[in-house]
Amino acid sequence: MPPAIRIRAGNPVYRSAVALAVALPMATGPGCATVTSSPSPPLPDAVSGERRAFSGRLGVLSYYVAGSQATDAPPLLLVHSINAAGSAYEVRPLHEHYRAQRTVYSMELPGFGHSDRSDRNYSARLMTDAILEMVEEIRRRHGPVAVDALALSLSSEFLARAASEAPDRFRSLALVSPTGFDKRAPWYGPNGSTRGKRWLYNTFTVGLWSRPFFDFLTSRRSVRFFLEKTWGAKNIDEGLLEYDLLTTRDPGAHHAVYYFVSGYLFSADIIRVYEALPMPVWMSHGVRGDFTDYRHKAAFAGRPNWSFDVFQTGALPHFEVPDVFFARYDAFLQQRER
Repeated sequence: MPPAIRIRAGNPVYRSAVALAVALPMATGPGCATVTSSPSPPLPDAVSGERRAFSGRLGVLSYYVAGSQATDAPPLLLVHSINAAGSAYEVRPLHEHYRAQRTVYSMELPGFGHSDRSDRNYSARLMTDAILEMVEEIRRRHGPVAVDALALSLSSEFLARAASEAPDRFRSLALVSPTGFDKRAPWYGPNGSTRGKRWLYNTFTVGLWSRPFFDFLTSRRSVRFFLEKTWGAKNIDEGLLEYDLLTTRDPGAHHAVYYFVSGYLFSADIIRVYEALPMPVWMSHGVRGDFTDYRHKAAFAGRPNWSFDVFQTGALPHFEVPDVFFARYDAFLQQRER
């Protein structure tokens, strides 16, 4: 599950992280972050354009907007992934490229970036509702339009659920390295169910190692290690690494992460949600790294509204082969026009 810090139950990387966290509850060696009393500097912008925010029932939601509203092209919504260092920087190549052609919105999900990072329950429902609120914010600016939307990794599940609940709001979906298609699929759990485990959440949040575990996960050494797992190579994007380190130092950065590693952001009914999508869907992924198991996508190959592309990259192809990625995505969007 890409990108940045990519850990999940059942994954050897996940089990290793838990084992190390238990064995080293007070890790402060070279490469491990430690808690300091000095305040963190303000988090810089992840992408270009104007950063805005609005308040609703989910708290403050932050987003970046760039490009011209004069274009006839519908707005493009970009959604970063969920991980211990998730941020809008993960969609930066897409944001910077498409801002020249249309209005682009890169949102920051609850618990990440400049959005509300308070101590509360983080769930798939919360993330889905955040996307739906972001779409309504876009419609306040553009009128009653349907957006093209692209999400990375686990956030593909939230985007798919939002689109299944409000199909008139979405013109097309692009799912990049989406979760839910690996050997454990198909997921046909009860509607709205998740894979959350309370005992696991309680383990991560026990006072003895709660913050040291997060600091271990977000040390420079750990972030680089998991980015290399995401890329399937040593040659990662250094800008993403540096921004990952900055965003994890913001107050409250750990709250959403513990719900993530405890399974509460993974939907146990996600295959049913994917199957319900009526609009054109483009699924793409890479072949390198730890996140290449998409065997269950074969079950969607015969659906006329689904199309697929595979890149000879890791889990973030838009960083490694941007021109090829843009061309394939554009071809999908143009086919939608026919």
